[in-house]
Amino acid sequence: MWTESTRNRVIVIVLAFAATVKLSHSLYRYKLRRSKARSGTMSLAPPSENDAESLRRSRILSSKLYFDVPSSKVPLIYSSSYDIAFLGIEKLHPFDSAKWGRICRFLSMDDVLNKNCIVEPKQASKEDLLVVHTEAYLKSLKSSSDVAMIFEVPPVALFPNCLVQQKVLGPFRNQVGGTILAAKLAKERGWAINVGGGFHHCCGGKGGGFCAYADISLCIHFAFVRLNISRVMIIDLDAHQGNGHETDFANDSRVYILDIYNPGIYPFDYEARRYIDQKVEVASGTTTAEYLRKLDEALEVAAHNFEPELIVYNAGTDILDGDPLGRLKISPDGITHRDEKVFKFARERNIPIVMLTSGGYMKSSARVIADSITNLSNKSLIDTGRNRTST
Repeated sequence: MWTESTRNRVIVIVLAFAATVKLSHSLYRYKLRRSKARSGTMSLAPPSENDAESLRRSRILSSKLYFDVPSSKVPLIYSSSYDIAFLGIEKLHPFDSAKWGRICRFLSMDDVLNKNCIVEPKQASKEDLLVVHTEAYLKSLKSSSDVAMIFEVPPVALFPNCLVQQKVLGPFRNQVGGTILAAKLAKERGWAINVGGGFHHCCGGKGGGFCAYADISLCIHFAFVRLNISRVMIIDLDAHQGNGHETDFANDSRVYILDIYNPGIYPFDYEARRYIDQKVEVASGTTTAEYLRKLDEALEVAAHNFEPELIVYNAGTDILDGDPLGRLKISPDGITHRDEKVFKFARERNIPIVMLTSGGYMKSSARVIADSITNLSNKSLIDTGRNRTST
């Protein structure tokens, strides 16, 4: 029977239960706030230098970008996925986005290279890119407008980022894989050419100048860990200053940078110029003879200053006479002589060399690069395995 006394006891029990639930919720929220505060404090605290290096090393060691290449293959790296075709929008930039494939077709047509002997790289993953790049920078590439600014093609901003990732950034991640693998092949064979790469305007935290990923910096960090190399020389002979790798290796005594560039053109990065070990400026209008003379002098100084275990050669062809962005007046034969000089420099000192094709904004660049590689083969500075068949 429901008495007044029973009713009062039920009310007390209900109120007590409600109070207990409220208290429990309050305690839960308090603990959650403390947990978030602690985690927030921890995330705000930057990782120590040792922690960062340990994480970088772990990423490099777990990467799949280094793999064994059969001896039947030539250390010339290319994939059809290098070339960019994006509804014709790629033609809005002066860069020849099919240059890399055209180089290989010329070499094949000229019987310099069996296309079946070309090495195809793997695409760099996010974990691979984080070896050098920041999370924030990689996240920024999920904005099509940010990618459009890096590649200097405004209409790219109008497309869904999933398309931009596939059609624009994907090919560049493949080239990054090629540059990284090239160091391994160079150490094993004495030389390697990535028919692509050389994105020397990009550093760990910023892209620009048609360069979205810092493949040169990534290549070198992989070499430090996987190849037990401790001294690397960058010879950057693109017409533009290589401000990306200069920023990444600022005050790093393991890396020596020789940069021959036109100071009157992009990127005007005066801060990064402070980190160039050997700076050679060539003004607009510099001719072939003067350029090659300065290169000879620079290589002699570099040999005296530094003894590298690996050379990364950024062989841009935007120094060609008529290039709309480089503004220099170097002949096609001048490019051939330039590349020959650099490869002889490496061969005479028994230093493995990686060559990257980098910039070049005329349709003729592909033919010039192919002719230069042919010359290197003819001079026995590289072995393209003309009579070799793949297995």
